[in-house]
Amino acid sequence: MSIAAPILTDEIETAPRLLAGLSPHRALDLEEHIACYGRPAPGRELVAELEASGLTGRGGAGFPVAAKIRAVTARRGRPVVVVNGVEGEPLSAKDKLLLRRLPHLVLDGAVALAAAVGSRDVYVAHSAGATRERYALELALAERAACHVHERIPIRLVAVPDRFVSGQETALVQFLNGGPALPTLTPPRPFEAGVARRPTLIQNAETVAHVAQVARRGASWFRETGTQAGPGTALFTVSGAVSCPGVREAPLGTPLRVLIERAGGLARPARAVLIGGYAGSWIDARDAAALTLDEESMRAHGGSVGVGAVAVLPQGACGLCETARVARYLADESAGQCGPCVHGLDAIADRLERPARSGNRAVLERWAAQVTGRGACRHPDGAARLVASAVRVFRRELETHEARRCSSSRTTLLPVPGSR
Repeated sequence: MSIAAPILTDEIETAPRLLAGLSPHRALDLEEHIACYGRPAPGRELVAELEASGLTGRGGAGFPVAAKIRAVTARRGRPVVVVNGVEGEPLSAKDKLLLRRLPHLVLDGAVALAAAVGSRDVYVAHSAGATRERYALELALAERAACHVHERIPIRLVAVPDRFVSGQETALVQFLNGGPALPTLTPPRPFEAGVARRPTLIQNAETVAHVAQVARRGASWFRETGTQAGPGTALFTVSGAVSCPGVREAPLGTPLRVLIERAGGLARPARAVLIGGYAGSWIDARDAAALTLDEESMRAHGGSVGVGAVAVLPQGACGLCETARVARYLADESAGQCGPCVHGLDAIADRLERPARSGNRAVLERWAAQVTGRGACRHPDGAARLVASAVRVFRRELETHEARRCSSSRTTLLPVPGSR
């Protein structure tokens, strides 16, 4: 498989787009926001521009935004727009950063999407624990109301329980309909019958911010960076063995090593890199050195850009112990709706916690394959992908490793909510 050639991904720092006005200490107010990003461009045919731009969702699935809009508008009933800023992925902080520091950019995108689909109901969903993000959004909405900005489209803020699966589309729909924030069986899918059984457009906060930029500047500008297959920039949350962890913006197609350099470079030599979060894949450091941050390159190495989370595992750390901790967390986060998730993930986590067994590699590979594609939602698929990649990357350690006696297990790298 050939690797997509970057258009503007040379070794120099590329000027940020979404993060152009980012302040490290506070949110931009409305006046500062307009001075930095400009006013929305009325009259632009947004759906056509989005289609020409090639913008895809930045929440993990990578579905074309224009196609999603057309699917919503093709249904009967007035659509609902939901901005998904829940970000249940522990390795990702990009959506929270946008809500907390650049709320007007997200709100501009939400209003543009509402106008494009003819919606009068817009929700911005955030994690219940995201109090600073909520405060920034409330101040931004108050500013806009005082200036009579988009007052005809009410925007409601919704706090969603802090769970790994709460950010899935069907979980948001069920919560907004008065149920628990847990995924549901599909069909119907949200674009068919979502909030109040109406066609519902759900996009994550980063995608919505990109929509605001396309609405202002158009498709040609958006395609000036990135790759032919994956135009534009994306936000990446870089953590682990890097000198300056945090959220970085880079064009799709940027070499992974360049992104790591922008995060201060390696603090310690790397053993492997986890890309895509806890539903992503481990990639050996030697393979990661040749990676570019686009789907074609990632697929060639068994991975995906996913939510844009990049965690560097240093040499000397135990990738199996880290994966076992995360696998147990993912098993505990099960929505409890199907056997592959309830029983399959629990069995896989148990096996990883005690990996020094004969034939363990074959068992884990078989179990991961058995739960994939058989769950009521995508949760078991992501967990299985993570485990299968760990088996592949850490195969030399697997048969001789005893997790409970591993000295490296005393130091943890990957965050697991609720653990100490």
